[in-house]
Amino acid sequence: MGEVLVWVIWCIAATACVATGVRVVTAANPFSSALSLIGNLASLAVLYLLASGEFVAAAQVLVYAGAVMVMFLFVIAYLGGRADAPFAAGARGAQLASIVASGALLAAVLLTLLLDAGGRLSDEAAVSRAFGSPAEMGRLLLTDHLLAFEITSIVLLVAAVGGVVLGTRSSAEDEADAAEVPA
Repeated sequence: MGEVLVWVIWCIAATACVATGVRVVTAANPFSSALSLIGNLASLAVLYLLASGEFVAAAQVLVYAGAVMVMFLFVIAYLGGRADAPFAAGARGAQLASIVASGALLAAVLLTLLLDAGGRLSDEAAVSRAFGSPAEMGRLLLTDHLLAFEITSIVLLVAAVGGVVLGTRSSAEDEADAAEVPA
C-alpha cells in the first residue's frame, strides 16, 4: 500500500476512533452509546491492522465488537430506561467530577510525554516481527503481564456480578409495581 494511502486511512480511522469515543460518553441514549462503542472498536481494529497486528484486529472485531457488544446491547434492552440509572437525572456533581478527572488524565498523559520523550516523538516506533502474533501474545500475557492479566479477569468478574445485581429486581420493587397496576 502506498505511504499516502496508509496515512489517509490512518487519519480516517483515528478521527473515527476519537469521534465515536466522544459519542460513547456524551450520548444520552444507551443504545446510541453502545453502537458508538462498536464503531470505536471497529476503527481501533483498523488502526491495529495498519500497525501489522492482524491477530489483534481480528480478536478486537470478533470478541469485543461482536460478542461483548451484543451482550451489552442485550443487557441494555433488558434493563430498559430505568429511572434509577446512574446519572439519569444529569447530576451536576458527577458531571463536574468526570470533567475534572478527564482533565487530570489528559494532563498526566501530556506530562509523561514531555518528561519521557523530551517533547519529541519518534515518527516510527520499533515494532518486533512477532507483534500481534497469537504465540507472542500468549507468552507475554502468561509471563511478563500475568498480574495485569489476572487483575483484568477479576475486574471482568466484578462487572459481570454488577450486571446481575443491576438486572435483578428486589421483591419490594415488584410489589410496588404490582400495586401501581390497576386491576
